Amino acid sequence: MTSRRGSYGLKAAPYGFLLPAALLFALFFALPIGYALWLSLHKVEVSGLGLGKDARREVWAGVENYTAALTDSELLHGALRVLGYGAIVIPVMLGLALLFALMLDSERVRLTSFTRLAIFLPYAVPGVVAALLWGFLYLPDVSPFHFVLDRLGLPQPDLLDGGPLYLALSNIAVWGGTGFNMIVIYTSLRAIPAEVFEAAKLDGCSPLQIALRIKIPMVAPSLVLTFFFSIIATLQVFSEPTTLKPLTNSVPTTWSPLMKVYQDAFGKGDIHSAAATAVLIAVVTLVVSFGFLRAANSRTKHTRQQGEAR
Repeated sequence: MTSRRGSYGLKAAPYGFLLPAALLFALFFALPIGYALWLSLHKVEVSGLGLGKDARREVWAGVENYTAALTDSELLHGALRVLGYGAIVIPVMLGLALLFALMLDSERVRLTSFTRLAIFLPYAVPGVVAALLWGFLYLPDVSPFHFVLDRLGLPQPDLLDGGPLYLALSNIAVWGGTGFNMIVIYTSLRAIPAEVFEAAKLDGCSPLQIALRIKIPMVAPSLVLTFFFSIIATLQVFSEPTTLKPLTNSVPTTWSPLMKVYQDAFGKGDIHSAAATAVLIAVVTLVVSFGFLRAANSRTKHTRQQGEAR
């Protein structure tokens, strides 16, 4: 009897360790998602003059909120802005992260620990604080950059107006996200056996050839991972344009899809339309992210098969 109880206890132990994580997942992830889905399928119906508690009631709406969100021009314009923003942020951020990681992995670099910390440090700054910091650096009245340009007699561009706004927002994201991606790629580089590089040097490969033909192909999984994270972060951009909005008139309240959700929920008080838009954003994020992962895995498998065939 004792041995049976002991065997049952051993079998149940993993479930006991998983129980706290499962409860947290259900309370703070699954239930909010389910509630958002429920809200997106309902709407508020007003009867009479809309006075009193009985005048406003929640009724079934079906896909009406989704249809309204898909045909909303403001949401479409916000999605196009985010695409333009991502076309700048992702290549520049990942390119700099890869370049810094390769430089730190070089034998000629000194003060590696200090340099790595200095590059990573902006990632530790909260997004709102970073946006405020750069926002005041962009303002002509308080920016030291504009003061220096004025003293030199050079033109002073307004980075918070029109087309330059994309560059201003992209700069904040690149400044804050490059360090994290660099650490991911650099960690992958340090995991490559030293014998691989020694063999390449014996074959007469230069440091540039080692970087292009050995290091970059071997850290491809890390590049895919960082690209995956960057796609998700780009589609969910919110804090940077929201923080810069009080500093300029060029940022509308619906600049990004998530800002549109916030405006619908707390500006217009239409929580049901906001829930439908949020669900659509989540679905698009999942489709794009996992579509990219599937394409990357197929590409990796195809390359591996070609290598084995040779």
